[in-house]
Amino acid sequence: MSNRYFETALDIIYPRHCPVCDGVLPTFTFDRGRIKRGRMIHRDCLKKIEFVKGSTCFKCGKPLGKDSDEEYCQDCKERRHFFTRGYSLFVYRSISGSIYRFKYMGRQEYAGFYGLATRKVLGDTLKRLGIEAVVPVPMYEKKQLKRGYNQAEVYARAVSAELGIPLYKDLVKRVRNTLPMKELDALGRRNNLKKAFIIPKNDVKFKCVLIIDDIYTTGSTIDEIAHEFQMAGVDRIYFLTLAIGQTT
Repeated sequence: MSNRYFETALDIIYPRHCPVCDGVLPTFTFDRGRIKRGRMIHRDCLKKIEFVKGSTCFKCGKPLGKDSDEEYCQDCKERRHFFTRGYSLFVYRSISGSIYRFKYMGRQEYAGFYGLATRKVLGDTLKRLGIEAVVPVPMYEKKQLKRGYNQAEVYARAVSAELGIPLYKDLVKRVRNTLPMKELDALGRRNNLKKAFIIPKNDVKFKCVLIIDDIYTTGSTIDEIAHEFQMAGVDRIYFLTLAIGQTT
């Protein structure tokens, strides 16, 4: 059975849920007299989410606000980052509920829509970068066993499939459990992540990688991993997140 037929069979048994309203999506739709596989999001719900667009920070990709003539957000003006450049798909406030369910409530199926949207909105940009490896931000092993999955890895797998770039989920390892980042300020986040990640292999053959996570806030997590890649000889380190906040 091909993957397409297998996925359709799964949709019949376990119908997909809309990544915005979480309502059940139809398994099939009718278009011009033909039966097609159902949509990954309700049409009306698609109008409710906001994609990152317009003027963005040249470093982290954060939206700078309408009519801004700045090149960098305030954070990137004041702080050195180890990554080369960042990209994000959604403005956080418009998709926060969806990401919460994806992250904590087992809605891994949302990754299908996230991956497809990534290809349509950012696919050409990402492909031009010469990325050789898609690398999800790892979770601490015991934490992942408790949750059952790593949401960054689930999203990264969808992006890898859509863009045709190999996924390397074990290239980086999280060796220290850390406090929840939402409970900490910027300095606390940086201190919290010190020596939390390692690259187990001594020889990293890649020169350009894409780190994937769910949300970009201060960049502390991305920076720690990017620093490890820099020390391993990687030249260009990009990141992609599902969502990012907007500068004030």
